[in-house]
Amino acid sequence: MSVKSIDLSREFEEIGESVLKAIEEVLACGQFINGSECKAFESEFSSYVDTKYGVGVNSGSDALFTAIRALGIGPGDEVITTAHTFVSTVDAITRNGARPILVDIDPQTYCIDASRIRERIGDKTKAILPVHIYGHPSNMDEILEIAEDKSIFVIEDACQAHGATYKGKKVGSLADVACFSFYPTKNLGAYGDAGIVVTNAEETATRVRKISNYGQSQKYYYETVGVNSRLDEIQAAVLRVKLRHLDDWNARRRTIAQTYQKELRDINIVLPTEAPYATHVYHQFVIRTENRQRLQKDLNSRGIGTNVHYPLPVHLQESYRKNGQDNRLPITEAVSESVLSLPMFPQMTRDETSTVVDAMLDALG
Repeated sequence: MSVKSIDLSREFEEIGESVLKAIEEVLACGQFINGSECKAFESEFSSYVDTKYGVGVNSGSDALFTAIRALGIGPGDEVITTAHTFVSTVDAITRNGARPILVDIDPQTYCIDASRIRERIGDKTKAILPVHIYGHPSNMDEILEIAEDKSIFVIEDACQAHGATYKGKKVGSLADVACFSFYPTKNLGAYGDAGIVVTNAEETATRVRKISNYGQSQKYYYETVGVNSRLDEIQAAVLRVKLRHLDDWNARRRTIAQTYQKELRDINIVLPTEAPYATHVYHQFVIRTENRQRLQKDLNSRGIGTNVHYPLPVHLQESYRKNGQDNRLPITEAVSESVLSLPMFPQMTRDETSTVVDAMLDALG
């Protein structure tokens, strides 16, 4: 039996009838931008994460970009974040003209190491941007305490953590503003690119909405330089259907993760950690292994799909070396050289999970 790393066709088999009905209703209505579906989804998702406001945009990348700009962060400013993330986290800072200051990660959770943040804060620091990587929340209490002491913003990159909780509170509700991606492979994914910014600050939400709609507050009157980054009606309709299933799908992910944890605990790999303060939603189930290339090749020969998230950290990418991001981050680099993501999606069957376990045991047992 082969097992894909993710199989989105299974999701459509499960909810396809409801999705198609929602899409047909949008097509019949004839309004595809800034309509009722987008407004409803913004309200439903912001309520889900327990924030007052939500602004749909066209991607997680633009959620980060518009949130940073809405807070007034730009040229000459610095934002502290992590290099162990998808590049859009750091791109959103540089696209606003600010400078990313990259901090090493916690070796257990792979999130930013909050204990290392203070030493990197300077006069130009305007925000901390923690990433809830792989679906595990960052250590937010310490981060928020630092931000309050220094009177700077906190922006949550929750693009991989839909439904995760920190001390019982949903990620996305913990900081000044938070950003989610609905890329198709996310725990809550659209059928294309989509994203949202959530916040409890009305002024921030208003600014994000203005920036994402060409800088206009009314048609043809432009108060600031903006971009075209709006959540379209079809994607919003799809996301409204899927949101109703998110908690169940996350529970299934946790069940699969529990099986992996139990069955793989006695072989020579590092399994994911769930901190006492966290509810991990396992966007990815990421192990560490001393010989990743050999293991990945072995699993591939057995029909087991795997991925590497992420093989080269941002500070070692050519584009960021040129911008002076050449500091060494030893834990980040060691993790990047050894991480491997095993198959993880809610529709995985018990037989498929067992197949992955057996393949791992055969390869490393």
